[in-house]
Amino acid sequence: MENVVLERPAPDRQGVALKAFTRIADAWSLTLREAAALADMSESTWKRAKKPDFAGDLTRDQMLRLSALIGLYKSLELYFNEPISREWAKLPNRGPEFDGARPVDAMIEGGLPKILRVRGYVDALRGGV
Repeated sequence: MENVVLERPAPDRQGVALKAFTRIADAWSLTLREAAALADMSESTWKRAKKPDFAGDLTRDQMLRLSALIGLYKSLELYFNEPISREWAKLPNRGPEFDGARPVDAMIEGGLPKILRVRGYVDALRGGV
């Protein structure tokens, strides 16, 4: 009897990332401007991108941003209970990455490098990598 390997198509990573980030934007109560800026998109592109039939392509930078933000969300959910896990991104923070600013504002201003540092900061808080 032959070994039969069933191949499954790779999941649509962009679609999965956009769907997850849409849920995060809702959970964090992000404005249209905040969500678009975190994803490095115009507001009009973000409005289109969060729809299931979005046909555009995301850049590598945008995919890295979404991946880091999804990881940050998961870390916050593991480290804090609600409602803090959901409100954290919009609360003023005296931590070393924020200088009293809200994490969402610091990540928008600092772009992908800051998003990655914030993800690392929260992972370190919870004893992760």
